[in-house]
Parts: sequence; structure tokens; C-alpha cells
Amino acid sequence: MTPPWRRATREELHTYYTETFPARVGDLPSYITVDGPKEYAIAFREAYPIRKQDAPDRSFIRRGTWGTDSAGSRRVQRFDSSDDLVAFIQHPARYDPAQGSDYALADPDLCERPEPRPDAVYYALDHWERPWVLTVDIDAKDVAAQRAARESTTVDSPDDVGTEHLSETGILESDPEGYPYAFADIEQALEYGFTVKDIFEDDFAAEETMVVYSGQGCHVYLLDTDLEHRYDEQSRQVINDLLLEAYEIPIDPVVTADRSRVMRLPYSLHADVSRVVQPIESPAFDFRTDAIPPFLDS
Repeated sequence: MTPPWRRATREELHTYYTETFPARVGDLPSYITVDGPKEYAIAFREAYPIRKQDAPDRSFIRRGTWGTDSAGSRRVQRFDSSDDLVAFIQHPARYDPAQGSDYALADPDLCERPEPRPDAVYYALDHWERPWVLTVDIDAKDVAAQRAARESTTVDSPDDVGTEHLSETGILESDPEGYPYAFADIEQALEYGFTVKDIFEDDFAAEETMVVYSGQGCHVYLLDTDLEHRYDEQSRQVINDLLLEAYEIPIDPVVTADRSRVMRLPYSLHADVSRVVQPIESPAFDFRTDAIPPFLDS
């Protein structure tokens, strides 16, 4: 029986990030370090106040791994160790590296609301030590929209697919219940992911690639650091056009184009589905059972 496909509770998020996640930090890809990505980011399910008076509450925060001067040069390291980074993820308000700033999260001891928990954890593709990190995002909902456009008699483009078309083609009635895609669409997203990996290796001579199960699809990384192959804005557009038009793979082109994008941190929890984000070696990866957090496996 497939463990439930559902949103993690606040208590389960706390349990995962305090009991399970710390042991996986050592498994992170080598380029994801305490001070390599320029930023880490956390999303909250419920907005939480910052210290600045009369400022709106925040449901998403970015925190630089280094403090910089006016020229953008690194000055002060924000996280001295992986323990510091883990503490920030576990207790974002209590260990906010922006403490001392008006934009730090409010002190949880002085705030009349529950301490925030990370609903999602991200890291920045923009990197201090690497020329770039290029990522392709393939989401099951976009695969489902592509399928609905092909199978529906009333819509021609995935951009125009709505709830009625997902219902007409049986996607909404398929497991997992309540999501705008079927498990088959996640399976197809993983197949697409390894197709993109092959394209990177065969057409672009990439030597270092990685596919990450993202919870509702996958992220495909081209990680070569050869300075000769810097992928500028024009090159990234070429990749988008190739994948979207020549191969008809429903990627999110904004992710490929934006080098300052943040992506889900491997071994973090995709709280919307209670599955662990992780690198995978094959499209046969069983996301139903092989990405289960311990709180669903008991």
C-alpha cells in the first residue's frame, strides 16, 4: 500500500527537520556547502513577523551565506558550520543569521504566535565558487497539462488547460486524489528528466549531470564548471527552445533562464506531498515508497 500522498503537518515538519534531516546533510551534492550557494531560503506555511515595525509579515525569506560590501565582495560568513545552517532550518526565527537587522524574523520568545517551521527549504543556483549552475525544472502538473491538451477535444494548448480539461481526460479522478496530475505524470516527468540528462551529455558534452526527484517532478542539473562553456542568457534560451520545441518536453523555461533562482534543497521535505527531495539514478525510482519520510513509515 502506498503511504498517503498528503500535506505534512506542522508537527511532522518539526520531526523531520530535527530527527531525520541532520543525518542527510553529509549526503548533499559536493557543490552545496555552507558558504557556496549565495543564499539559502525558507518558505513558511503561515506568514511570520519581522522585527521592523509596521512591516508586513513574511512567508518567504532569503538569507545570504556571506555579508558583502558595496562592491559585492564577501566580508562576513553567515554560517560558520553545517550545524549553523541546520539550526537555521530547524528554528528559522531563533537562529536567523540576519539577527541585528530590522528584517530579521521576530524573536519567538516575544511573539504571540507559534515559532515558524520550514514548509520548504531552498538554495540559490547563483554560487560563490562556480561559474554557474544550470537547472531544468519538469513538473508533473505541466506534464498533465500537456497530456490533457493532447487528449481533450475542447482545448489545443497546455497553457489553456483548466480543471474541466483535467477532469474530462480523467486526470483529476486518478491517484493522487486532490492534485492536478496523476502518478503517471510524475513517472513521465522522471522519464523526461533522464532524457534531458542524455541530451546534456550527448549534445553538450556535459560530464557532470544530476537528476533530482523534486516531490512533484524532477530537476535536471548540468554542473560542469568548464569556463569555456559559461551559459549566458542567449545560450539558456537556446536550451529552452531545444527542449520545448524540438523534444516537446514541458519544462519551466523561467527556471532555466534565471541563474539567481532558488531550488529545493536535496533531502529537504516537499511538505505538500510528504516526500523527500533527493538525487536519483533512474526513471524507475519509486517515488511512492522510496521517498517516504520516517513519520509515514511507522
